[in-house]
Amino acid sequence: MKNINMIPAIPGTVGAIMSRQPLELSPRMRAREALARLRQVGVPQDFMSSCYVVDEEGRLLGALTLYELVAAPDCARLDQAMSAPRAVLTPEYDQEEAVRLMEAADCVELPVVDDEGKLVGTVTAEDAMEVLRDEATEDMERMAAILPSERPYLKTSVWEIYKKRVLWLLLLMVSAAFTGAIITHYETALAAQVVLTAFIPMLMDTGGNCGSQSSVTIIRGLSLGEIGYGDWWKVAWKEIQVGVLCGITLAAVNLLRLTVLDHLDLIVAIVVSLTLVVTVIVSKLLGCFLPILASRAHLDPAVMASPLITTIADGISLMVYFRIAVLLLRI
Repeated sequence: MKNINMIPAIPGTVGAIMSRQPLELSPRMRAREALARLRQVGVPQDFMSSCYVVDEEGRLLGALTLYELVAAPDCARLDQAMSAPRAVLTPEYDQEEAVRLMEAADCVELPVVDDEGKLVGTVTAEDAMEVLRDEATEDMERMAAILPSERPYLKTSVWEIYKKRVLWLLLLMVSAAFTGAIITHYETALAAQVVLTAFIPMLMDTGGNCGSQSSVTIIRGLSLGEIGYGDWWKVAWKEIQVGVLCGITLAAVNLLRLTVLDHLDLIVAIVVSLTLVVTVIVSKLLGCFLPILASRAHLDPAVMASPLITTIADGISLMVYFRIAVLLLRI
C-alpha cells in the first residue's frame, strides 16, 4: 500500500490540509468486530465522523458513519452496511474547490484517494474552516491593496510589512496622477465656475463607495461559486438597474439640497446631480466587471477591489463631470 506520508503537501491543495489517519476497515468485518477495532485503536487524533471500508490493496470501497456503525446489527457485514461516499477528493484538488464540494455534498468529511483509488486521508469540516479563514484573510488584504502575508502581524517585521504595502501604494499613486491630469485639463472651466471644485470630493467618494459595494458582492459570489464568467451579462444588467435606482435617488436628494438649502444656481445643481447618476452607474459596472475579468484571467478577484476600482471610477467621474459642466454651463 502506498505510504500516505509520501503524498505531496503542495500549498493550496487538499494534500496540504488533509488528515492522514483515516480509520480503515475490511469489508468482511462484522459490525461488532469493527466496533472492537475502533475501541482498540481509539479515535484518531484528527477526529473523523466516518469509517472507511477498503480492500486488501487499500482501495476505497465505501464508508459508513460512526452512528451507522453503532446502529448496525452486530452480525452485519460492513460491505453490506456501507454506502458510497457522497464525493471523493484527490491530493491535487484545490482547497477552495474542496470546500465548495463539501458544502454541495452537505457533509462534514470527505475521503481523499490517490490516482489508484487508494485511501490516503480525509478532509474534515475543521480543515474546511481553516481554509475559509485563510482565504477570507487573504481577500481582505488584497482588497486593501496589501500583498497577503502568511505570518501573524506581530511576528512580521516592519521591513516585510513595508514591502507588501509600498508596491500597491506606488501603483495607485501613479494611477491617481491621471485624475490630476483631468483636473489640470479643465482648469479654464474651474476658473469660470469655482463652485464646481467644492463637489469633486463628494463625486469621487460616491463613485468609490458604489464600486466597493458592487465589487464586494461580486467577489463573494465568485468565491462561493454563485457567479461565473458566463453570468457577466446578468450581473451587468442587474447592476445597471441598481445603479439607475441609486443614482436617481442620490441625484434627487442632492438637487433638492443644493437648490433649497444651499440656494445654489439651478444649472450647477443639475450638473452635479446628472454627474452623480452617471458616476453611480459606471462605478457599479466597474465593481462587477473587473472582478469577473480577473477571475476569467485566473487572477484573484480581490485584486480588483476597492483601491483600483476607486481610482478608475474617480477618473471617469471627473471626465463626465467636466464634460457635462462644459455643455450645460457653456464655459
